[in-house]
Amino acid sequence: MQKKLHIRKGDLVYVNAGEDKGKKGRVLEVIRKSSRAIVEGVNMITRHTKPNAQYPQGGRIEKEAPIHISNLVLVDPKTSEPTRIGRRKNEEGKLVRYAKKSGEEIK
Repeated sequence: MQKKLHIRKGDLVYVNAGEDKGKKGRVLEVIRKSSRAIVEGVNMITRHTKPNAQYPQGGRIEKEAPIHISNLVLVDPKTSEPTRIGRRKNEEGKLVRYAKKSGEEIK
């Protein structure tokens, strides 16, 4: 059984620990097996590559590395502040995520 995570692809998150503390970015990918996420512009690494079809020039390529989801907090859609996440049923009886600070539902 896979773990239930509080972060999904496309969410706007705030980094609360590590070298990139204080940065905000969109989640590009979630790796559930290792509880990590790739966030746009966060945890950048440099890779040296040979010339290939994707990079005909080769050289040094900067890209995002996975960051553990315990170091990420979802950003409240109403206040743009970091907030914790809760789950509750909406009017249709569907389970949805909501921001604990403002009570706003997260799409």
